[in-house]
Amino acid sequence: MRNIWTIARREIRLYFASPVAYIVGLLILLISGIYFVLVVFLAGQSAYTSGYTSAPGPDLVIGLMVFLFLFAVPALSMRLMADEHRNGTLELLLTAPIHEWELIIGKWLGSFLFVLIIIAITLIYPLALNRLVTPGIDQGLMLANYLAIILVAGAFLAIGTAISSFFNNQFAAFFATLVILFFLWIVIGWPSVVMQGGGSIFDYLSMSRHFSSMQSGVVALSDIVYYLSLTALGLFLGTVAVEVRRWK
Repeated sequence: MRNIWTIARREIRLYFASPVAYIVGLLILLISGIYFVLVVFLAGQSAYTSGYTSAPGPDLVIGLMVFLFLFAVPALSMRLMADEHRNGTLELLLTAPIHEWELIIGKWLGSFLFVLIIIAITLIYPLALNRLVTPGIDQGLMLANYLAIILVAGAFLAIGTAISSFFNNQFAAFFATLVILFFLWIVIGWPSVVMQGGGSIFDYLSMSRHFSSMQSGVVALSDIVYYLSLTALGLFLGTVAVEVRRWK
C-alpha cells in the first residue's frame, strides 16, 4: 500500500506541473459553469414570463460532465504509462521493489484523485442551486448523480491506464482510449435497440445504460458492480501489459 501511495503522490505532482492537466481541468469547469448559468438563467426567464416554475435538478451538469470526460480522460491518462515506455523509465521503475500491479494501481489512483478534485469543485453548482430553489434540491438524487460520475470516472481512467500500458506513443494511447470509450458508451448498446429487447447482453455492457439508471436516482447494486468490475478489468489488463513488457 505504501508503494501505491508513493506512486499516486508522484502522479498528482506531475499533473499539477503539467499544462495539459490545467487546460483539461479548466475547460471542464468553464464549459460546465457556462452551461449551469445558462440553464438557470433560462429557467428563471421562463418562470418570469409564463409563471410556470420548472426548477433545474441536481443532475444539471452531471450529464454534460460525462460527455466532457469522454474527451478529457484520454488526455489525462495517455501519458501515464506511455511516457514511461518512451522515456525508458519503466525499466527503472520495475527494478525498484514494487510489483506491477502496485505500479498500475498507483498510476490510476493518482489520476483518479486529480479527477476527484475537479468533481469536488463542481459541487458548487448543486450547492448554489439549493439556495436558488425552494424548498431545495433533492439531496438523494444529487448523491446518486455524484456517485455515478465518480464510478464512471474511475472506470474511464482504469481503461485509459490499461491502454496507455500497451503504447509507447501517448497520442496513439489518446486516440485508442477515445475510440474504446465511445464504443463502450455509445456503440455497444445499439444492437439492443435494433433487436428491440433481444440484445440484453449488449444493453448490460453499455456504460451509458448503467449511468442513466443512477442519474435518475436509482442506485442498483448491479450498476455499482458493473463499474467496479470494469475498473478492475482495466487495472488487470494494465498489469498484464506491464508484466509482458518486463519479460520481453
